[in-house]
Amino acid sequence: MACHISRQTNRQTDRQTDRQTDRQTDRQTDRQTDRQTDRQTDRQTDRQTDRQTDRQTDRQTDRQTDRQTDRQTDRQTDRQTDRQTDRQTDRQTDRQTDRQTDRQTDRQTDRQTDRQTDRQTDRQTDRQTDRQTDRQTDRQTDRQTDRQTDRHLLLL
Repeated sequence: MACHISRQTNRQTDRQTDRQTDRQTDRQTDRQTDRQTDRQTDRQTDRQTDRQTDRQTDRQTDRQTDRQTDRQTDRQTDRQTDRQTDRQTDRQTDRQTDRQTDRQTDRQTDRQTDRQTDRQTDRQTDRQTDRQTDRQTDRQTDRQTDRQTDRHLLLL
C-alpha cells in the first residue's frame, strides 16, 4: 500500500507539475500569439495609416501644384491679353492721332496756301488795275494837256 500511495502521490505530483507546465506553456503560447497578432495588427494599421497619409499628402501636393499652375497660367494669359489689348489700343490711338494731326496740318497748309494765293492774285489784279488806271489817267491827262495847249495856241 505504501507503494500504492506513493504512486498516487507521484501521479498527483506529476499531474500538478504537468498542469503547471501546461498552464505556463499555454500562457507563453497565448502571450506569443497575442504579441504576433498585435504586431500584425499594428503593422496593418501602420500600413493603412501610411497609405492614407501618403494619399492625403499626394492629394494635397497635387492640389497645390494644380493651383499654382492654374495661377501661373491665369497670370500669363492675363498678361498676354493685357499686352495685346494695350497694343491694339495704342495702335488705334496712334492712328487717330496721326489722322487728326494730318487733317490739322492739311487744313493749316491749305489755309496758308489759299491766303498766299489770294494775296498774290489780289496783288496781281491790283497791279494790273493800277497800271491800266494809271495809263488811262496818263492818256487823259495828256489829251487834256494837248487840247489845252492847242486851244491856247489857237487863241494866240
